[in-house]
Amino acid sequence: MKILLIGSGGREHALAWSLSQCAEVSEILAAPGNPGIAHLGRCLPVSATDRQAILDVCRTEGIGLVVVGPEAPLIAGLADLLRSNGFAVFGPGADGARLEGSKVFAKDLFRKYGIPSAHYQSFDHPVAAEAAARSWNGPVVVKADGEAGGKGVLMCETPDEAVAAIDRIMRERAFGDAGERIVLEDWLRGTEMSLFALCDGKTVLPMQTAQDYKRIGEGDTGQNTGGMGAVTPVPFVTPEMLKSAVSDVLEPTVRALRAEGIDYRGVLYAGLMWTADGWRLLEYNCRFGDPETQPLVTRLKSSLADLMLACANGDLDGRTIEWSSDCAACIVLTAAGYPGAYDKGAVIRGLKLAAELPDVTVFHAGTTINEQKLVATSGGRVLDVVAKGATYKEALERAREAAEMVDFTGKYYRRDIGRNLLGTAG
Repeated sequence: MKILLIGSGGREHALAWSLSQCAEVSEILAAPGNPGIAHLGRCLPVSATDRQAILDVCRTEGIGLVVVGPEAPLIAGLADLLRSNGFAVFGPGADGARLEGSKVFAKDLFRKYGIPSAHYQSFDHPVAAEAAARSWNGPVVVKADGEAGGKGVLMCETPDEAVAAIDRIMRERAFGDAGERIVLEDWLRGTEMSLFALCDGKTVLPMQTAQDYKRIGEGDTGQNTGGMGAVTPVPFVTPEMLKSAVSDVLEPTVRALRAEGIDYRGVLYAGLMWTADGWRLLEYNCRFGDPETQPLVTRLKSSLADLMLACANGDLDGRTIEWSSDCAACIVLTAAGYPGAYDKGAVIRGLKLAAELPDVTVFHAGTTINEQKLVATSGGRVLDVVAKGATYKEALERAREAAEMVDFTGKYYRRDIGRNLLGTAG
């Protein structure tokens, strides 16, 4: 089976790495891919958003399964186009991708079907939103309705902060058209985790838990980013809690989607908060998380290709997923200036040395090959350094050792990723 992987980031490199180990896979093609993926398959000069070019590749190459990595092509209907032309696709259609593409759609769905989430109101005009924010009972979260690269969520302790956030999103259009509408919702307190589940339109098969670290600064300070690191599994989540997350949140969501006429085939990525009242759903994404996917796939023992094809074909019922007992940690190396304007073109050294460490894998997130045929930085998040270990401490120490071995001008990473799991300052 030939697989066409859509995307070019660290998540896609991790998916390609896992798929390359599956016996069912004869070749991996990527559109457009990255220098890391190029070691595993054939990268094509095709944009992830060029739907017609992707369809042409599927036809000329005889693709058996298309795996869509990023959210934008899904929201734009790539899966619908390919399915209507007879190709198997891992990823929801545009209707299902609205779970990520529209916060208003998602919150309205949660309310209609009783899926536990935070109290909210939605607005399409800043004046009404500001009036509500000034009278909000307690801290409030302001969310841009549309997809904003994981950055359209602003946490506001005071009404003044909320009003400023509304102005930034709706008037200044900091997130472009994603800010045409907004959601105000209660700021829930508790412990967060990410839970991925495979879905074939009917059956929900939970994967493993993960926890990511969004803030740029150590101690979870500073601006939100696309993610500075992640660990898996999450130690506080017991088997009973995981079962509850599936039965109280994920399965009701799939039933709700089916009731709305939506056949959701792909991954459901739930951001969940454990509160005094149990699980509360923060939001859904319609694709694998980044950087949570990177450590997650290093623990996967089952065939990812087989599971993805089962999702695409509606044949997930009765399947199980086998995992290693290891812990895994990911540390993201970023370029100077990220998450704002960042530098590009710095030559990266030490990649081979880092990858040769035991149980270490380095995924490319924002890299390119320069004119001198050297690997150089091209994105804000440059590399994802992943390590496994029998304990969190072992995994984190290996990841930090590997992160130190990689070098490029302006390199930055958080040295406290996973420290909260150790119960110490070490």
